[in-house]
Amino acid sequence: MRYPYVRQPLLQMWREARARLDDPVQAWAEITADPKRAAAYKSARGKGGFLRSTWDEVSELIAAAHVHTIKTYGPDRVVGFSPIPAMSQVSYAAGTRFLSMIGGTILSFYDWYADMPLASPQVYGDQTDVPESGDWWNAAYLIIWGTNLPITRTPDAHFMVEARYRGQKVVVVSPDYSDHTKFADDWLACAPGTDGALAMAMGHVVLSEFFRDRQVPYFEQYVKTYTDLPFLVTLREHAGAYVPDRFLTAADLGHDDELAVHRTVLVDSATGQPVVPNGTIADHYSDAGIGKWNLDLGDLDPLLSLYGRHERAVAVDLPASTSGRPRVAA
Repeated sequence: MRYPYVRQPLLQMWREARARLDDPVQAWAEITADPKRAAAYKSARGKGGFLRSTWDEVSELIAAAHVHTIKTYGPDRVVGFSPIPAMSQVSYAAGTRFLSMIGGTILSFYDWYADMPLASPQVYGDQTDVPESGDWWNAAYLIIWGTNLPITRTPDAHFMVEARYRGQKVVVVSPDYSDHTKFADDWLACAPGTDGALAMAMGHVVLSEFFRDRQVPYFEQYVKTYTDLPFLVTLREHAGAYVPDRFLTAADLGHDDELAVHRTVLVDSATGQPVVPNGTIADHYSDAGIGKWNLDLGDLDPLLSLYGRHERAVAVDLPASTSGRPRVAA
């Protein structure tokens, strides 16, 4: 792109504010603090109406927005994304390093494409190499949720289509009869906005039938080996009750080693003591973690529940997906 373009309402307001104010951060703060002006440029989104600007002008505008956001709300409210490494290692490294140095939040291309696995970058905070689409062929049971494969993954869709000839069962979760729904053996036509409730219901069934009411070794071994389910979560007081907060870390237990604040903790079922397994997220970003990146439990057997071993129990409020106003359920 030879010239940058900015939506007309925003560019006009920016130029007017900069003409009066010497400080670009103050100019941006004035625009965003005014509900009418903020609504004017935000409501113009999706309607075109771009004006040509200069790289110096837009660079100053972007920098002012970053500084104002950091000063007002904190650096973690700056959320950004660089081109994926497969496109440009240099561009990806530059953008990611910038966000890391200012304390911003790094998204992945999964979050932007909206049709790829989100769990890995959300849990680990970095780009991931996940099973390729060719691995769909190896699945006997496939749930398609959040992606319209023939449209958003056109070159890869044939792996799913062909696998059906070898007996693969396909379940599609989609509110409408879209292009991928026609491949479904079972179609869950959930109402728009209820995906979260449906996912929570599925999780409730799995937890109830395979962990609470009976303990199934296959399920227990899987979550101990491949998930963060065994890691301890802290509670905090809220509105006279307790709610889940963040992961317990080694720093909470008095450890002061490198990146202890990022070393998550689980309980060893054999000893009943809290331990930090090899290969937690801290090992990805510290010199002490070199060579210990993979989660290797060794002789540890993670405890999945403290029930029956506890000295004290408190009621915990959890989100409730119900009709009407949002509420919590103990």
